[in-house]
Amino acid sequence: MFDAKPILKNLPNLPGVYRMINVEDTVIYVGKAKDLKKRVSSYFNKNIPSPRTRMMVAQIARIETTVTHNEAEALLLENNLIKGLMPRYNILFRDDKSYPYITLTGDTFSRLAFHRGTQRKGSQYFGPFPNAVAVRESIQLLQKVFKLRTCENTVFANRSRPCLQHQIARCTAPCVGLISEEDYRNDIHQAALFLQGKTNEVLNTLGEQMSTAAANQEYELAAVFRDRMQALRQVQAKQFVSDFNVSDADVIACAELQGQHCINLVMIRGGRHLGDRSYLPKNSDGETLEASVEAFLAQHYMAQNTPPLIVVGVKIESAVLEEVLSEQAGRKVKINTNPIGDKRVWLKMAQTNAELALSQRAATSANQEAKLTALKEALNLPESVERIECFDISHTMGEAAVGSCVVFDKGDLQNGEYRRYNVTGITPGDDYAAMRDVLTRRYKKVAAGEGARPDLIFIDGGKGQLGVAAEVMAEVGLEDILLVGIAKGEARKPGLETMIFADTGEMLNLEKDNKGLHLLQQIRDEAHRFAITGHRAKRAKARLQSSLEEIEGIGAKRRKALLTRFGGLDGVKNASIDELAQVEGISQSLAEKIYGEFHS
Repeated sequence: MFDAKPILKNLPNLPGVYRMINVEDTVIYVGKAKDLKKRVSSYFNKNIPSPRTRMMVAQIARIETTVTHNEAEALLLENNLIKGLMPRYNILFRDDKSYPYITLTGDTFSRLAFHRGTQRKGSQYFGPFPNAVAVRESIQLLQKVFKLRTCENTVFANRSRPCLQHQIARCTAPCVGLISEEDYRNDIHQAALFLQGKTNEVLNTLGEQMSTAAANQEYELAAVFRDRMQALRQVQAKQFVSDFNVSDADVIACAELQGQHCINLVMIRGGRHLGDRSYLPKNSDGETLEASVEAFLAQHYMAQNTPPLIVVGVKIESAVLEEVLSEQAGRKVKINTNPIGDKRVWLKMAQTNAELALSQRAATSANQEAKLTALKEALNLPESVERIECFDISHTMGEAAVGSCVVFDKGDLQNGEYRRYNVTGITPGDDYAAMRDVLTRRYKKVAAGEGARPDLIFIDGGKGQLGVAAEVMAEVGLEDILLVGIAKGEARKPGLETMIFADTGEMLNLEKDNKGLHLLQQIRDEAHRFAITGHRAKRAKARLQSSLEEIEGIGAKRRKALLTRFGGLDGVKNASIDELAQVEGISQSLAEKIYGEFHS
């Protein structure tokens, strides 16, 4: 048993972070404290009410601590350690750094675009948005109202006539000079104000412009401003949130069902309701809703732009978090745990969404569990079978072969554990060699202790592929893992699949309505989808390269210059001889040769 007394005796009464470590030298819990001595000592009281905490304490082999200047600094350090170490007993939320934004680029004629990832200086960013659909809907609205360009710079720089976006009144065609730089910059400014929630300011400006145009008898221009005002008023009537005293806010509710927690986040940006998103944390069993919400606030907002108002549905200690988020944002951030009026109505909506997400998750899990149970019964598998891996090979006449591995575990498909394998060095079209290559690369690592060991492996193929798989598993020392081949039925019709067992050679067909067969089909189809998606991307890239490589005089440098200048192979194909000759390194004669290759 771990003797905590020597450590507790020397702990200071100072703020800091502590790490609980087990006998395998793995950090199993990270926590922060205003007073390290008091907080860590509380884990070793005789009567610990939480079974979860008792289980964690029983695994402690040693404790490490780090003193910080204050509790706010401890919160930051705790969050960084949790994200880096992913401890078993901390509530964990997916570190979603890929929230989408709308950007207005810093070009002379700014581009309206969808953006994920690192933000660049010189461009304006608006968001984050809860999902890509919300971004694209907003971009379509901005195109309709302000008629901003969305094309890539390489396309924009090489236009000789307006594109389809101009013809359907979604762009003012700055690429060919149909709008002045000043007028376009004014449209960009109004779009930015709208995205910031200053819709009334935009409407007032448009009203003044309409009146001025009408007074000058420029009635067509006045009609343009009138249409913009009508479109904005329609949006304002549908989506505008009037009760919030700030244009940007988040509403957060938390629900619990069968020990599982769900956080629902409603996002309001620029005074508009953009939608919501539900989060299901890991390791929340036995924890309180308050603990889940606090964990979400710390882990979510450390990596995101924090709005000035966060409405929360449970009572939490928010002072330190407000201090940290305010300092990080460079302005005051308020966490409201006692909403009234319309804010409470929005919170109730978020609460309903969280409960609905949990109900749907429970129903899906129960259905998947029933399917897994049926599969175990049908294949006479032990109850311990949980992790299933499935493999497929995709190619076109041997070209661009790609192998896929998808994983079913913990009652669901685990997208984050999928893997693709580019197959090279084999005879094109040799499916057996491709399967051998993929399985050897994967299970050599598993046999060496890297990665999780599956309970069951499905091979999308008949006796030949299954025989290769059995040989590979024997070579790497994992022959005790059950291998099952999935041979397609007559005319590849679903429900006619035959399962072949590698160890006995036995063949089995299940009834079409068997739930176990449905799970098998789901996993097999996902492996096929994942393989063919990777294959198509690899094939498209190879063909893009080869079509230019086949032209004498086009090397890697010139090929890159052409693709960059014209925004891809289609742009090169559509370019004239004179346009091709303007690319650095392309002479007039070479331009004629390139043009001839695509137009002969």
